[in-house]
Amino acid sequence: MDENPSKLRNKMVYFIVSVAPPMDQAQYQAKCLQQLQQSVAQLGGDPDSPVLTETAELIIRSMTGPWRSFHTPQHIFDVGRGGSAVEVLAALFHDMVYVQVDQGIHVNLSRYIAPYVREDEMALVIDPEPGSADELFEALMTLFGFSHGQKLSPFAGQNEFLSALVGVKALSSILPTSALVQIAACIEATIPFRAASPEGLTCSEQLHQRLLTVSQRLSLGLDAQECTRIVEKCVRVANRDIDNFGSENPADFLNNTWNLIPETNHGLLNASTYTVNGYRVALQKMEGFLSFLNPEVVFRRFGDEPSEDVHQQRLQLTRRNLEVARLYLRVKLLSIGVLEALSLRIGHNVSLTSLMGERPMPGELSVRIEDLLPTVDKPYQPQNDIEKHVMHLLESGRTEDTPHDTRHSPVGTFMARLKGFDECLRLVGIARTFFNDPTKAGELLDAAGPTIVDGIVQGIVTVMRSRTDAISAVADAPH
Repeated sequence: MDENPSKLRNKMVYFIVSVAPPMDQAQYQAKCLQQLQQSVAQLGGDPDSPVLTETAELIIRSMTGPWRSFHTPQHIFDVGRGGSAVEVLAALFHDMVYVQVDQGIHVNLSRYIAPYVREDEMALVIDPEPGSADELFEALMTLFGFSHGQKLSPFAGQNEFLSALVGVKALSSILPTSALVQIAACIEATIPFRAASPEGLTCSEQLHQRLLTVSQRLSLGLDAQECTRIVEKCVRVANRDIDNFGSENPADFLNNTWNLIPETNHGLLNASTYTVNGYRVALQKMEGFLSFLNPEVVFRRFGDEPSEDVHQQRLQLTRRNLEVARLYLRVKLLSIGVLEALSLRIGHNVSLTSLMGERPMPGELSVRIEDLLPTVDKPYQPQNDIEKHVMHLLESGRTEDTPHDTRHSPVGTFMARLKGFDECLRLVGIARTFFNDPTKAGELLDAAGPTIVDGIVQGIVTVMRSRTDAISAVADAPH
């Protein structure tokens, strides 16, 4: 280990082991190195510097931690695709630090972060060691609107600030200060979902002002128009970072949403053992987040980037995708709520597969609840485009597999076909009461009605009986 433990200063630093297969890791590193070299050369730096090889390895190791399922090497390549040299470099660094997902900071990043940040009561605080706060670090704080002694918030730029710190320090011996400032500004722009300031300034307008301040302090010679062009680069990076919100197909948006869920719900990583309650809590957190997300703050526009037509199209698609996702998640939440209410008759930590059956594996036959639910004779017919999208997603599934969940939703489909979406939404309200008070399980089951409850119970009983029969056959076999 190349880090002196005495310099860690009680930081939130943990060993995080890469999980990408070796060949994949090598390919990622080669691609990352190529992009680093090309971008550095375009900005007047030395593309043959050995620092870049070390940096490529550092980036990929940071992006392949065991809990990364969305913020992966492929994501940073997507964010940089088609961008300028500054945009590509910002994309490569922008997600290196993700404390909530990685459960800490990758130990190999500590030498860049430890001199400037300490841990205090489980929070990270900006507190440079004596003599370490150089003008580049001060510029970084200005760009982010941070100050000495400030506690960093995981939901207000902590990860982006620390990622930018790693980026500018890793490249400080190779690139001029003006390029480093632009890279840091682009990473600042990836702090998502920000409303206007009390003065009515958008986050892009605030960044523009801070860039002017940094330019004056460091004598970079950037005027207002040049800062506008830089912020337009920042907006392009920020919009590519959350590009999936503007997906033409709602299923693509939900694919990305489903990849995000296990990053902060680590119990879902083992599909055979996670509990009904654990899955419900994960869905409930995502549904709560999307319910309160304002579509207006998802995509950015500043100066000429993007055109007004493109911005409005993205906004329209974002509204549609959020509506679809909210309804879809609420039906999923209702179905898992009913399963959770039933699971309490068995125990408090019941695995979902014990009720639903194992996920199908190639060449294996298994009894699953989706094959046992009653047919709905007169299924509910969707009344509008949103309902049509959601019914299709429930029935046919999302377009990509995830390790922790099936594409389709058999129990949700059964309930939506039988009850319709308005009634499902009414039942979600009763389910929320149960989530807050488990003693209300019976009230949820009563509200769902005997057709739903009996249909699901018979499926669960058949799944469990198949397991009983399988193990009994072993006992009955001659030995």
